[in-house]
Amino acid sequence: MLFPFNRICRTVGSQYVAEIHASRHAGTNMKAFLHRLAITGARSDKDIRARPMHPAPRVHAWMTMLVLAVICVCMAPLHAEDGYELWLRYHLLATQQAAIYRSHATQLIESASTPTQTVTRAELLRGLGGLLGQAPPSSDAVTSNGAIIVGTPGSSPVIAGLHLDTKSLGHEGYIIRTVEVNGHAATAIVAHDDIGALYGTFHFLRLLQTEQSIDHLDVTQIPHVKLRVLNHWDNLNGQVERGYAGASIWDWWKLPDWRAPRYTDYARANASIGINGTVLNNVNAGAQILTPTYLQKVAALADVFRPYGIRVYLSVRFSAPIEIGHLKTADPLDPQVQRWWRDKADEIYKLIPDFGGFLVKANSEGQPGPQDYHRTHADGANMLADALAPHGGVVMWRAFVYSANGEDRAKQAYDEFKPLDGHFRDNVLIQVKNGPIDFQPREPFSPLFGAMPKTPLMMEFEITKEYLGFATHLVYLGPLFQEVLSSDTMVHGKGSTVAKVIDGSLDHHTLTGMAGVANIGTDRNWSGSDFNQANWYVFGRLAWDPTLSSRTIAEQWVRMTFTNNPAFVKPVVDMMMGSREAAVDYMTPLGLHHIMGPNHHYGPAPWDASEARADWRPVYYNRADHQGIGFDRTRTGSDAVDQYAPAVADEFNDITKTPETLLLWFHHVPWDYRMHSGQTLWYELVAHYTQGVDDVKRMRETWSHMNGYIDPERYQQVATFLAIQQKEAQWWRDACIAYFQSQSGLPLPPGFAPPQHSLKYYQSLTFDFVPGYSSW
Repeated sequence: MLFPFNRICRTVGSQYVAEIHASRHAGTNMKAFLHRLAITGARSDKDIRARPMHPAPRVHAWMTMLVLAVICVCMAPLHAEDGYELWLRYHLLATQQAAIYRSHATQLIESASTPTQTVTRAELLRGLGGLLGQAPPSSDAVTSNGAIIVGTPGSSPVIAGLHLDTKSLGHEGYIIRTVEVNGHAATAIVAHDDIGALYGTFHFLRLLQTEQSIDHLDVTQIPHVKLRVLNHWDNLNGQVERGYAGASIWDWWKLPDWRAPRYTDYARANASIGINGTVLNNVNAGAQILTPTYLQKVAALADVFRPYGIRVYLSVRFSAPIEIGHLKTADPLDPQVQRWWRDKADEIYKLIPDFGGFLVKANSEGQPGPQDYHRTHADGANMLADALAPHGGVVMWRAFVYSANGEDRAKQAYDEFKPLDGHFRDNVLIQVKNGPIDFQPREPFSPLFGAMPKTPLMMEFEITKEYLGFATHLVYLGPLFQEVLSSDTMVHGKGSTVAKVIDGSLDHHTLTGMAGVANIGTDRNWSGSDFNQANWYVFGRLAWDPTLSSRTIAEQWVRMTFTNNPAFVKPVVDMMMGSREAAVDYMTPLGLHHIMGPNHHYGPAPWDASEARADWRPVYYNRADHQGIGFDRTRTGSDAVDQYAPAVADEFNDITKTPETLLLWFHHVPWDYRMHSGQTLWYELVAHYTQGVDDVKRMRETWSHMNGYIDPERYQQVATFLAIQQKEAQWWRDACIAYFQSQSGLPLPPGFAPPQHSLKYYQSLTFDFVPGYSSW
């Protein structure tokens, strides 16, 4: 007879593959393990732990086949988990849980007549087949309890008969509800448009992956933010600026003909967390991306992404009319320039009818822009907006601008954009970094949030960890994102949060957006480490709903990516939730910022003054001297505080009211200043640096107890990266303490270990070929 190998392997479950693999490498008695499996009749790891060991009089024939199948697995080379599946890891659930879910998945009622309906059906079959061991058969009518009905009133007569209000869901919303059809209980995943049904499908599969109850479902989801976009800082030569996960995933050389399967998996991953747009190229853009050859390549990617509801956008170089259009000027008020951009937009939309629009970095860090012609940012943005408007496109104009003018760099974005509020076209969003400097481990929220009520402001977060240890430091960014989004601008009194600014509810904007600088590359695990995937995941979930809890999102991600075992989930989620604060402590505690190595931003360099521009020098920001440390942004300093609403400004201006987490951001503080603890600033600074290292040690200890719960390959990589993190946290701690002690002239507080090396040693360190750095 035919040996049902695949079916039996599904029954055994993926957890056994990990255990078998570990046993082979550790020299564990495999015969004993197989005997334990056979005599208990266990079909999952949970079953094995629950059932007592006892002799069995005989092994049933089917169990013998099971043992033989496992032996076959042991004899064959095993494929280690490499993180490629991300959180869409549809591995067989525990037997009891799978059986419960199978009773809710006896039939599949759906359509597959459009591209999005087709990928929705494929995802359901893939997810249910993997999680439950079998996918339900497709039917046209509900004939039993447990049917899953997916679609829209226009695609499914069964859904139309439910008479649910789908118009209020908009283009992307969905309902997941337990309903009754023909006297049978069913689960309906219903939307007004196909893409909403796809989003609902991913939500439903997430419930199964995380072993949630699917009895009596009544879920309604509508995204809070309209544009939920990844910004790829990818160059056409394959380099990724601030990318720590390998080269660019876009193989421009082979496009448009070769459309790698990875592009589809990228689209699936993004759709699963509600991301609906991607900017393909670096904000430090060249003009070549707008040439016909490259637009054909862009169109090929758009074709892959379209069924998943993802639009493509391009970063454009403001001087493109000169560089590829052979004009003598790029002046936004010049009729020839305006005509060139209108023609270019027409050309793009002929190839890509659903093209999203342009992202622009202008007059920042040497990039060309409208100020080159004595025009404003509004003049430049509006010229591009007019070219895109007939096609429904948008302009995302970045507010990250600063020049070497000697002013406080933290003030420049506000100074340039606040006066332009209300001067932008309706299809322009101003894309604002979360803080006023540059994606630091901790910053106050940008004062632009709340300061431009007549203009839609789009949040820009950095998912890639440019300032947070690159790929090897475990730093979950959910708490950082949530901290910013929940910050109160106070522009309309209490409750005027940053989240309400960007979702449009505070000032009644319908065009809204959130962007994240992607951390994706060609590494098999996509993001350089498995835990960096969580930052991609939490960005998407918070872009969909900025009010979600970062802890809840972390728990979902851990369950979907690793295991539902509570002995693993809780300690790992706790570790993740404390990881950002640990990084702040060992890098930039108490409001310090931008003291990383210049250019590459790898490692500590608070002493560095080598850059030509003052605002590129770490000493510009920490201002440590014999009297104290910190940047005075009070009313007696740069007066950056008064860019905030009065209630917030008054708090930041008063050293006794400023949160100590931001103390050195706003104040130059004497070393002997008494903190809330009663200790001096110098003591607390050393204590925070030491605490950061201790926290990483605890993270390593936590992870050491996770061995055996997941596959050995991913476990070992995380363990190794945590060791790197501890070593580099110690380096950060010792180098910074050595430098700040040289400025303060104070002895180390009692009980704290001195730096392992001299300040001269730390200052002598140099690093070539640091990953992620591009000179553009």
